[in-house]
Amino acid sequence: MFESAKEGFSNLIDMQLGPDVLEPIERLRAELSGRETDDFGFCPEKLKWVLPFAIFLYRHWFRVEVHGIDELPEGRTLFIANHSGQIPIDAAMIGTALMLEADPPRAPRSMIERWVPSLPYLSTFFSRLGQVLGTPENCRHMLEQGAAVIAFPEGSRGISKTIDKAYMLQEFGHGFMRLALETQTPIVPVAVVGAEEQYPALWNMKSLARALGMPAFPFVINPFIPLIGFMPLPVKYRIYFGRPLQFEGDAGEDELQISQKVSIVRDKIAALIGRGLDERGGVFK
Repeated sequence: MFESAKEGFSNLIDMQLGPDVLEPIERLRAELSGRETDDFGFCPEKLKWVLPFAIFLYRHWFRVEVHGIDELPEGRTLFIANHSGQIPIDAAMIGTALMLEADPPRAPRSMIERWVPSLPYLSTFFSRLGQVLGTPENCRHMLEQGAAVIAFPEGSRGISKTIDKAYMLQEFGHGFMRLALETQTPIVPVAVVGAEEQYPALWNMKSLARALGMPAFPFVINPFIPLIGFMPLPVKYRIYFGRPLQFEGDAGEDELQISQKVSIVRDKIAALIGRGLDERGGVFK
């Protein structure tokens, strides 16, 4: 009886998602050649169980507006984005946009912080959905397999900003550029406008974060807002995909040369953020 109910619910999800969303999931399943998961624990079938909630957030809660997604390159791609919002909903919304709006649909993999794998249950949940520990070796492996990879060079410095630093890009790491040069992967700059305000953080309790082994412990106002609780605020998301950038050079270049290339990507993202802030009519519209 349980299996029958599970199968019926699975069929209902398939009908809700539709063939355009199911097609890349089925393609990923076929690439596993009969295995349930890949080398990183990714199980494409599990995407079907979370996508309905992600689509609800995408279409109804955040009312995501997407720009530039019709200019994506084919094959392996590095999506380099600004990071904000205290928890990585921005990554989920970029991934959902690539599943729903890109032609053909893309099922990207996201690089996650080093402390996430230490979390019981949650680490397994993330890995089943295709999130991968953000090491150069892991990213290189996925790019060599032709994957679309989302990375956030600001890391925890970006996602844990307080509201007074909203949309101020933090220092970018250089690893993504060396990997792009090594694997000859095009970079697509991505700007997310709206996520900064989903969990407005008044301050970061750094001593408590250190005690808990976390990169940050923000004090957010959401739990004190009636009817919202711990949900993110229903801000309006705007996601801007820039034109692909193809860099030439040696992955072993010195830091100055790599830094100059990283600055080009950072400047492109900053310009897209500025465009998004100019175009929006307000935080919630």
